[in-house]
Amino acid sequence: MPITDFLVRNANLYGDEVSLIEINPEEQEKHGKTWRDYELVETTRNTPGRTEMTWKDFDCRANRFANLLLSRGFGRGDKIAILLMNCLEWLPIYFGALKAGCIVVPMNYRYTADEIKYCLELSESDVLVFGPEFIGRVENICDRIRGVKLTLYAGENCPTFAESYDKLITYTSSRDPQITISDEDNAAIYFSSGTTGFPKAILHDHASLMHAARTEQNHHGQGRGDCFLCIPPLYHTGAKMHWFGSLVSGSRAVLLRGVKPSWILNAVSEEQCTIVWLLVPWAQDILDAIDREDIDLKNYKLDQWRLMHIGAQPVPPSLVKRWQSVFPRHQYDTNYGLSESIGPGCVHLGVENIHKVGAIGKAGFGWEVMIADENGNPVKQGEVGELAVRGAGVMKCYYNDEAATNAVLRGGWLFTGDMAQEDEDGFIFLVDRKKDVIISGGENLYPVQIEDFMRAHDKIKDVAVIGLPHERLGEIAAAIVELKPGCECTEEELNDFCTGMPRYKRPRKIIFAEVPRNPTGKIEKPKLREIYCGGSLVEAQISG
Repeated sequence: MPITDFLVRNANLYGDEVSLIEINPEEQEKHGKTWRDYELVETTRNTPGRTEMTWKDFDCRANRFANLLLSRGFGRGDKIAILLMNCLEWLPIYFGALKAGCIVVPMNYRYTADEIKYCLELSESDVLVFGPEFIGRVENICDRIRGVKLTLYAGENCPTFAESYDKLITYTSSRDPQITISDEDNAAIYFSSGTTGFPKAILHDHASLMHAARTEQNHHGQGRGDCFLCIPPLYHTGAKMHWFGSLVSGSRAVLLRGVKPSWILNAVSEEQCTIVWLLVPWAQDILDAIDREDIDLKNYKLDQWRLMHIGAQPVPPSLVKRWQSVFPRHQYDTNYGLSESIGPGCVHLGVENIHKVGAIGKAGFGWEVMIADENGNPVKQGEVGELAVRGAGVMKCYYNDEAATNAVLRGGWLFTGDMAQEDEDGFIFLVDRKKDVIISGGENLYPVQIEDFMRAHDKIKDVAVIGLPHERLGEIAAAIVELKPGCECTEEELNDFCTGMPRYKRPRKIIFAEVPRNPTGKIEKPKLREIYCGGSLVEAQISG
């Protein structure tokens, strides 16, 4: 069955109940409102900075967009690109494209104009739906994009080079278009994060989306009474596939437009959220704000919050232990995944395995895992190899890129490019990205291990380790260190701290600077390599 059937079911069973809530804290503050101005009531509360949508309205909006596409001659196999910030209309547009039999193409909202053009042409998109934040970028390329036949603007004051999405769907039927969709039909093209260069287009079918939904609901047990706080961008598989658990259970979700610690806790408190998915930097920021006494937990209603989970990147064990000391009643979980495996869940820790914090877990629901050598054969337990996964959520291919597809899909296995090892209990630990391994004097150094160790220092907010060229050793490990606000730290202090690691693992250089991360929380190591390997290093920044 296609994922759209869950939306139809929810509209029939729970039509008048709230499905999605959008909160824009900046808009609330602009109107002089805070979360404490609103009572916790169960009636519709559309106010400045807060809007909500029922399951019936969600389904009707999706139907309207599907019928709009069909009326313009777009249907099975046509590609509909979405370039929007998180908003209430995002998911109805996504589901409307699916209901029309089209292939949905979510776009990274941080793309430059040229990157937008590149991804539209790579995916062979036929329609582009974009929001107010992207007018300048789209206008810059609208006359140069090959293949896009319809450009729709979702928002007020439609620019002259686009048609108004809002006006068009107003006069379009809200009846279900009744397009037959099979599991084998192509459903979505997601883009790789681009941390290794230009993004690749990742093609998934409807069976893949359904597998993601069932995996998520199995892992986190979403029920009708749950409320999921969604903060990461919806264009990414992680946020959407975690929300799929709410879709399966017919429960509420909150789209929060902002990541300040106070905004997150306000939303959890006001909307009575029970499940929150955070990225590592956001969890760190919340704990730091509590430590600085910028936040007093007594001002929030948090007893209903049952689960905090983290994904999209390696999670430092020190962070989880620190979180548990502040929120001892929370269940904790982590999921591993990548866009090529339809997002999180192909490897899963499980709330019952908190004693294994630091591991990414075991094979997720409906998945198989293997740690392989360079020939694709399983390594012995405890040895480092490349993590491979197999299941119904594996992509069909990199769209129009047979060579790249063949490089990662072999014998039904998706080779992830992540180096990992399995402990004596069968739990998998990430060691590092295959391409990020540093070979120094013949020794393999795994940056994630060094980063995890250094993050335990109480003055370090974030750290990234990269390899720098070295005449004698080939490469040396350099640590880019971002300190917590207000903290001072010397190179000597960090070098002394690192004596707790074996000598060959210790970073040879310390660089105090900001650690750049992309919208899904991954460290942008290519950017760091460009800065620190592409030219001369500022000597004052570096300790020898």
